[in-house]
Amino acid sequence: MARMKLKELEGHLQQVEGFSEPKILLEQYPTRPHIAAPMIHTMSSTFDDIENRSILDLGCGCGVLSIGCVMLGAGCVTGVDIDPQALDTFQENLEDFDIDNVDLVNASAKDVDAILNQKFEVVVMNPPFGTKHNKGLDMVFLEKGISMATRAVYSLHKTSTRDHVLKKAEAWGTKPQVVAELRYDLPATYKHHKKASVDIHVDFIRSEERRVGKECRSRW
Repeated sequence: MARMKLKELEGHLQQVEGFSEPKILLEQYPTRPHIAAPMIHTMSSTFDDIENRSILDLGCGCGVLSIGCVMLGAGCVTGVDIDPQALDTFQENLEDFDIDNVDLVNASAKDVDAILNQKFEVVVMNPPFGTKHNKGLDMVFLEKGISMATRAVYSLHKTSTRDHVLKKAEAWGTKPQVVAELRYDLPATYKHHKKASVDIHVDFIRSEERRVGKECRSRW
């Protein structure tokens, strides 16, 4: 399979529709194409973690990470989200891109393993950062992802929580590494946001299951 170039992938992901009515209690923010595309491209080109793999997108939202994985040759993708409205938008995106190898499941991160009762080679997620009303929820996502992956878990976390995240991921039986350090430009989404956008320093972390892999660190 010919490997899609990064810029081409980013261009496709710019066509993915996002949240129409984002919910602040769910910390619903878009994973912007210029962040999603390098994440997925790195998973594929550096670690061989997409092509023909079974992938779980935990907290999938409107599906930008799942759709990117399909474009780079994922064998099958399952998107899980607690918000049925987000899944409706995800389904519309799948139809727009004529994608048929993605399953959508309406479930919380806490309950997903009991509902699906299966493992995936790779889990990818942009979880809630676990602030305010959702303190610690990012770790719930990560622990659940690690329990369901047989190969690797990819996740985004605030850089300020790096030591805590790496320590937890290691305690849960993986070998975590910071693959990239990036600035997550958070657009004004809710009424209380006063600025057009705010940059948040975020780590893209790979938590490796059961095997020794390559190490790579980059900046986007």
